[in-house]
Amino acid sequence: MSQIVYKVHIINKQKLVTVPVGLRLVLRRVCHAVLRSENFNSSAEVNVTFVDNEYIRKLNREYRGKDVATDMLSFPSLLENGEYEVNSETGAKILGDIVLSIEKARDEAEEEHSSMKGKLLYWAAHSLLHLLGYDHEKSREDDIFMRDRAECIMALVGYPHWNCRS
Repeated sequence: MSQIVYKVHIINKQKLVTVPVGLRLVLRRVCHAVLRSENFNSSAEVNVTFVDNEYIRKLNREYRGKDVATDMLSFPSLLENGEYEVNSETGAKILGDIVLSIEKARDEAEEEHSSMKGKLLYWAAHSLLHLLGYDHEKSREDDIFMRDRAECIMALVGYPHWNCRS
């Protein structure tokens, strides 16, 4: 049996906010922890992109019909048959794209006296659960599960008080 490899590609498409030191490393740990907790038994790839509010607003308007900046968006890479696309070179399932507004994370953290890094990590866990098929907007059970799972993941990677200043 081949080794399972989870690959997290992190892209920064904004220049307004400095990406916190160490964020990329912990972000990868969060994504790996989510996939392990969901018993995702295949190699997988996911893209995480940091953007500003204007960029995410455009995406939100184009794909969801909502002309406002949001915190995060998830775009699964599912084929018509409901299966994930597969990287032909590695055999890994391409789960999709996570887009995070680092500007919104900074602004909310300042307003709430909480951690920008913690918000981004939590949003990444939440978004990856969306890529795995959970949808809190359609199911109360998914809503509860996604919140609980993301909280557990945050504790697992060393951020049990992620919504506090750190």
